[in-house]
Amino acid sequence: MSLTEKLEATVSFMKEQGVGDVEFGLILGSGLGELAEEIEEAIVIPYDQIPHFPISTVVGHAGQLVYGTLSGKKVLAMQGRFHYYEGHSMQTVTYPVRVMKALAAHSVIVTNACGGVNITFTPGDLMLITDQINFMGDNPLMGENEEEMGPRFPDMSQAYTLSYREAAKKVAEAKGLHLKEGVYMGFSGPTYETPAEIRFARTIGADAVGMSTVPEVIVAAHSGMKVLGISCITNLAAGMQANLNHEEVVETTQRVKAEFKALIKETLAVL
Repeated sequence: MSLTEKLEATVSFMKEQGVGDVEFGLILGSGLGELAEEIEEAIVIPYDQIPHFPISTVVGHAGQLVYGTLSGKKVLAMQGRFHYYEGHSMQTVTYPVRVMKALAAHSVIVTNACGGVNITFTPGDLMLITDQINFMGDNPLMGENEEEMGPRFPDMSQAYTLSYREAAKKVAEAKGLHLKEGVYMGFSGPTYETPAEIRFARTIGADAVGMSTVPEVIVAAHSGMKVLGISCITNLAAGMQANLNHEEVVETTQRVKAEFKALIKETLAVL
């Protein structure tokens, strides 16, 4: 079955559930899914009911789509994403972005919990993603290109939309939030990086490292969508603190979730 045929089946099912046109797709990372609970007139669809949708297996990810209105915009939010390290193909990981585009979304807001590589960062910081490095060893656009989806060789020089970044910075400033900025580097996972890998990441220009986001943004760029990316720095990367664990990731996102939700909602209102 072709990607186009799969998308037709998925979109048809979602429309039967009452999902209409989407303006913004939201991809909510580990511990950040609570934002979807603030969506008004919400239609909630568990992933396991949606044709051609995989299942999310990570703690801190609810595993459902939520459609409705947030900050006056029609949104489709993923409460929990899919990761390459779960054994999914890159095409599967990014399938929800294709679905958002097929439902007429012009933009996507991606969020994640990640490790801070920049020595000026501290756990709990929010970082506006300015650019990315794909170090995952794969690319979701490998294989045959379906021209109606996007070009064979998409331009990634403006993957994170400048005007959206400026809007987020203004909102943060008005709220007195100290919003960091930086480059996100995607590793495949599921192991956390070694101290040597972190020294390498810093050397080549990364400010934060994680195991998501990069493939989704590649597909968003391929689809011609605008992108805003916000990372929650949940821990300092390997070699910068004693040890790393997922509990700390979820704990830190809980601590900063009010700031995070306010930043996303108020930025969404002005986009």
